[in-house]
Amino acid sequence: MNFIEELKWRGMLQDSTPGVEEHLTEKMRAGYIGFDPTAPALTLGNFVQIQILRLFQLSGNKPVVLMGGATGRIGDPSGKDQERILKSFDELDKNLESQKTNFYKFLDFDCGENSAIMRNNIDFYNEMNVLDFLRDVGKTLTVSYMMSKDSVKNRLETGLSFTEFSYQLLQSYDFQRLFENDDVTLQMGGSDQWGNITSGTEFIRRNLSAKAFAVTTPLLTKSDGKKFGKSEQGNIWLDAAKTSPYKFYQFWINADDKDIQKFTRYFTLKSHEEIEARETELAENPREQKRLLAEELTVRVHGQEAHYAAQNVSDLLFKKADKNTLLGMDVESLEIVSQEIPSFNLKKEAFDAGLNIVDLLTEHTGIVASNGEARRSIKGNSISVNKSKIASHEVNISSDALLHGKYLMVENGKKNKYVIIAE
Repeated sequence: MNFIEELKWRGMLQDSTPGVEEHLTEKMRAGYIGFDPTAPALTLGNFVQIQILRLFQLSGNKPVVLMGGATGRIGDPSGKDQERILKSFDELDKNLESQKTNFYKFLDFDCGENSAIMRNNIDFYNEMNVLDFLRDVGKTLTVSYMMSKDSVKNRLETGLSFTEFSYQLLQSYDFQRLFENDDVTLQMGGSDQWGNITSGTEFIRRNLSAKAFAVTTPLLTKSDGKKFGKSEQGNIWLDAAKTSPYKFYQFWINADDKDIQKFTRYFTLKSHEEIEARETELAENPREQKRLLAEELTVRVHGQEAHYAAQNVSDLLFKKADKNTLLGMDVESLEIVSQEIPSFNLKKEAFDAGLNIVDLLTEHTGIVASNGEARRSIKGNSISVNKSKIASHEVNISSDALLHGKYLMVENGKKNKYVIIAE
């Protein structure tokens, strides 16, 4: 795989410094991307950069993850229209430890010569005092050079502290240290990082009389112009505790048809030939293209079992799933179902002596408005409990019917689904 060509056909190449393609074809190279621990988990936006590192590794090169133990304490002004609120050192350290586990899922840290490595830039500054920083780092770039970068220019009117102004120096020095210590000759990142990254190449040119390279990717947006990686509820996280595998799966299923080709090229690990063949075969079936991408990415991020559970929940809510699908669900899946459709909480004791189905539908839940309507719905074969049709208004529902001793699914017709939670 030619890394630069791979980025080009996937639409993932924004800018690059001259000579980078030739540099990468000469031999295995080491390249890095930095990640600041400003949140306790990584988002889909971060996943774009992880994908870049993975493609870099698959092309025979060595990916380097630089954790921002130091830069996270300063705050990157790139792409921000106001000053960041600084987080405590304890919070940043906890975030960093939490984020680290993600990279071991997606990159290979034990594959021989081009195994991924991880570094923390706090190690570059632990023994450096402010005078050393000003003499050894601050002297490299002029203020006019730094002010020419968009990340600085765009903030001059709204205000930019010296703290965030200095971020460019830190990121540049990071590149220099990785160049010296790990033979890292390439820095990659989003297009909003171009100024910081090229400042790093300038650091290496001025301080080491050597040549380094830069590559950036476009900032991924949706067809409606909105920021990628967000839902109505907020960020889509790579952590199951913050975004469930089901919601992660549904993010891709619900993507706009216009976005699916772009998203597939950005995130699949399928080959050029496989992707183009899929696009041709499924040109008139974007729904299946989305399903295939949702499956691949849910498995990669959350594992095969989580994908299976997410698909089962999806089938149960949006397709004609059978009784075995419902009865085979674990507690976590049923809890997700209860969050996605109307649910009602009842005391578990209500079922101990058997709860009449009409009373359940009316008095205890309000699924139907009256006893008469409940009887008519039952007579019309519209009411199901746990995917079994209710044949008589005299049926009683006992605690034995509660799935995992807690959940009951009631349906009124094909589209109206409800969950009863007995506690």
